[in-house]
Amino acid sequence: MIKDLILKNRSYRRFFQEHAIPFDFLKELVSLARMSPSGRNLQPLKYWLSCDPETNEKIFQTLSWAAYLKDWNGPGEGEKPSAYIVILGDTRLTTNFMCDHGIVSQSMLLGAVEQGLGGCIFASINRKKLSELLKLDDHFEILLVLALGKPKETVVIDDVKNDDIKYYRDEKQVHHVPKRSIDELILNEK
Repeated sequence: MIKDLILKNRSYRRFFQEHAIPFDFLKELVSLARMSPSGRNLQPLKYWLSCDPETNEKIFQTLSWAAYLKDWNGPGEGEKPSAYIVILGDTRLTTNFMCDHGIVSQSMLLGAVEQGLGGCIFASINRKKLSELLKLDDHFEILLVLALGKPKETVVIDDVKNDDIKYYRDEKQVHHVPKRSIDELILNEK
């Protein structure tokens, strides 16, 4: 059921780095993205795929990992993602990508979760550096990066308390993500 996939689809930040993800599987995820809705059906997104450890390390160095975890600079060796999908906007087609990159990110992550994998969506990216490292043409705008791998951490959902929405790790390194209640989200009654 889709609800089960959504509940398993957390923002994972530590992975079993040695768990390889084949390039063909990344292409399958992009195929899910390709079939997802697109504003005006313009389909202006392109993708840079990496499951190569050397390229992965270059991409890793351009990402900011967890702003609320002040004493953590990201996963260490052995816990880094096995693959990345860099989502690009082709400015030859448009400069307004609407919410297409969000839609395709969710589609691809649900596809990954269905296969026992997980990921994290990154918008905090050193775009200039990543563009140079990947030798992207100027007409490609980096929109998001998906980090993918076999999760090596437990992520749980908690209720928001005292309006504090900051995620945190407990003493056992379980990652807690507070979520607002359904009653807080829905503004009307019947």
